[in-house]
Amino acid sequence: MPTPTPAVSQPVPNDPAAQYDGPPDYRVIGRHGVFPDTSHDEIERINFLAQMNRHLAARVVPGVKAAYDARVVPAFEAKHGRPIATRHEARKAMLEDPAFCTWSALRRMTMEQRQQAGRWTAIRQREALNARAAALIDGDPRLSLNPALKIPRYVSAVDHHCMPGSYHSEYVPGDVTNGANYDHAGFVTTGGLLGKFSDGGGHAVVKWVKKNLPDFAPKRILEIGGTVGHSSLPLALAFPEAELTIVDLGAPVLRYGLARAKSLGVENVRFVQASGEDLRGIFADGSFDWVQTTMFLHELSTPALRNIMRESKRLLRPGGIVLHVEQPQYTPDMPLFEQAMRDWDAFYNNEPFWSHMHEMDLDAEMEAAGFARDAIIHGGVYGVVDRELFPDAAEDDTEDYGRKAAWHVIGAVA
Repeated sequence: MPTPTPAVSQPVPNDPAAQYDGPPDYRVIGRHGVFPDTSHDEIERINFLAQMNRHLAARVVPGVKAAYDARVVPAFEAKHGRPIATRHEARKAMLEDPAFCTWSALRRMTMEQRQQAGRWTAIRQREALNARAAALIDGDPRLSLNPALKIPRYVSAVDHHCMPGSYHSEYVPGDVTNGANYDHAGFVTTGGLLGKFSDGGGHAVVKWVKKNLPDFAPKRILEIGGTVGHSSLPLALAFPEAELTIVDLGAPVLRYGLARAKSLGVENVRFVQASGEDLRGIFADGSFDWVQTTMFLHELSTPALRNIMRESKRLLRPGGIVLHVEQPQYTPDMPLFEQAMRDWDAFYNNEPFWSHMHEMDLDAEMEAAGFARDAIIHGGVYGVVDRELFPDAAEDDTEDYGRKAAWHVIGAVA
């Protein structure tokens, strides 16, 4: 007689009368001079996908965890005669269970549809967006592009987050399409947890710096991998006497980023197309007081990550700081279920370096880059937003393993 399958309870029942706790309506998002125009149907498409992401995190993930405990773990132990030992074993075991497979398929679907919805909105008005950006940035010396720059394979071979062409591809001269897509439809992924202008990560970093380094007064700041400036512009606003430089490989996001900054009235910022792995031909040793990356390390191959850490050390003046903001590293005290769920991006969301990067000893990597062990900084930040319109990430206990605006900080003092 077959062994009965353990029942899986529904830990978070769907209650139509429950108080609404989902994302805000997309109509409250902040707009600026190059923000794409959106029709009624495009807005509702984004609202639906943001709601679906929230539903998956709040209602479906608890069921996946219940299935893991009730079915996946017992099945693995019965088959192998031992507990699950690694996150890879946990993930492969969950692939045999319909709860994980259903959640995974729906999550992948929302990401693919988010990209198609965002791209369609940007592509249908590409010429108008390019013209609006050009009117703001043509001839501005704060934009420095390098058409001869070679895009490294670890970037060119990946459609990051399922975005065709990733952040760097250009479709016509002066193109800003992929920058516009990234800016306006990222709301789907974060569900509003990054706020009106998707800049809650930058505001969180500023808040952390002002609390933990109250006397720090940088004059020159560098953000590597800053794309359109979501996480960067809050730094420029918080330190108006400083000059902020954003470096990125993608010309479309840099064009869009400068146009966005100018239309938002942020003037103390410049955008440079270059690889953060080697900036020696652009910036001298000790050029910056602060080097920043925000949710960027997981996009890098291991050699690129190490090069950028070494370059950060070279670029800092004595007493300067480097801060890297990322999702948490895998540690022995992190449950294997959580590790396996966080690894989803590596296997199903076009983030091939995510898994290895999150198991690396970043303290050791910082030391290898030349930072002293006793100079290494650790901390944590939550997205800071307009709480009247947007949910507060610090108060949101829903965990979707990779999307929540709650990050770890690792850095160092030069």
